[in-house]
Amino acid sequence: MEWYLGLNERERRFVLIGGIAAVLVLIFGVLWPLDQSVAREHARLAHKQSDLAWMRSVTPQLAAAGFMTPVSDTRSLIVVIDNSAREAGLGGALTSSEPAGPGGLRVRLDKAPFDILVGWLARLSEQHGIRVESATIDGAGPPGLVNAGVVLQTSQR
Repeated sequence: MEWYLGLNERERRFVLIGGIAAVLVLIFGVLWPLDQSVAREHARLAHKQSDLAWMRSVTPQLAAAGFMTPVSDTRSLIVVIDNSAREAGLGGALTSSEPAGPGGLRVRLDKAPFDILVGWLARLSEQHGIRVESATIDGAGPPGLVNAGVVLQTSQR
């Protein structure tokens, strides 16, 4: 405080205005955008919760409908996965595949569109009887793109 009082009138006014400007920059440059980000994430969470509620409400109907009978396919699992990924538009995202036990295959997809990935996995189940044994899906930057590690398993073990 002594330092401030030791300044001449002009310097005190300059320091005071600079301090007020710094506080305003802090509020409008940091705190307000942070608040907006939190509000956006709350809205996103509410949307996802409503999606989850809808999925839970239609689960009994889907379970009652049963699954389509898988088409018998004599091709190897890796060929089926590779061909179907290319047909779905995921050929460029499919970065690796390796055996995961008998009748299993571990695949890695990078920067894959989430909606296309989910549709592809559903078609694998419906058309080929290949089910998802486990999956790890993480965001990959832009909204809608994901990195995924999926273990696929044929119904015949």
